[in-house]
Amino acid sequence: MNQRTSFYFFLNALVSKVVMAAMFMAAASALLAQQIAPLPPPRQGFSFPAKQTLTYAVDWRVFPAATAVLHLEADGAKEHLTASADTLGAINVLFHVSDKFQATFDREKGCTSEFDKQTLEGRRQINSTLKLDYEHGKSVLEEKNITTGQTKRLEAGIPSCLTDLLTGVFYASSQAMDVGKSFDMPVVDPLRTVVVTMKAEGKEELKTPAGTFKTIRVEPTAEAGVVKNRGQIWIWYTDDERHLPVQMRARSFWGTITFRLASVENK
Repeated sequence: MNQRTSFYFFLNALVSKVVMAAMFMAAASALLAQQIAPLPPPRQGFSFPAKQTLTYAVDWRVFPAATAVLHLEADGAKEHLTASADTLGAINVLFHVSDKFQATFDREKGCTSEFDKQTLEGRRQINSTLKLDYEHGKSVLEEKNITTGQTKRLEAGIPSCLTDLLTGVFYASSQAMDVGKSFDMPVVDPLRTVVVTMKAEGKEELKTPAGTFKTIRVEPTAEAGVVKNRGQIWIWYTDDERHLPVQMRARSFWGTITFRLASVENK
């Protein structure tokens, strides 16, 4: 087991395992950014939770690997999303991971304004903050390697209204999900923006530690031929107004990592 089993790996996999090649091919210039359509607003009548905590059991192949906890909370016109993931059992002995993330986005438009992460993976410890300045059309990344003391600050052009790697999984809940149809989300990662297509493939009844749910299976993809054989990602959302993500799975050559919803609390 290595650092790829961290919670951030799954979030990053939503983009990187499926579209990383496309992201590297895309220039981070303002000109390109202007050609990307903004994030679609939430569907009519949808509202992000005033307060909600989701806990996931994380498995790597057939082994229990970690516990991930996500919390959403409204703050006026903003929504705060925090997440933490910690390895457990034998996996924790082999490679300790303790990651924390925070994102803030607009409740009405969905636009991310800030994405912070603190990653502790083995001996590697990095803190970073990504701020999105839509008024001036740029993103600003500030990062510090706690282990080495090295710091960096980077800027890139962005279009209007983007989601981030963490929020994107949950922001998708605000969109209509009809089998056979899809919607696009422009996702920002430091210095890159990529359009991720979320396609609703089919309906399934799914059993998780939190219960049995009727779900819609969604696969994130991007139009880039060089991405072939780089793995697949699926997210199962409840087939109701909530579109609650009850299971997430990334499959690649190193194995499969699966997040299964263990509990939902309105606190």
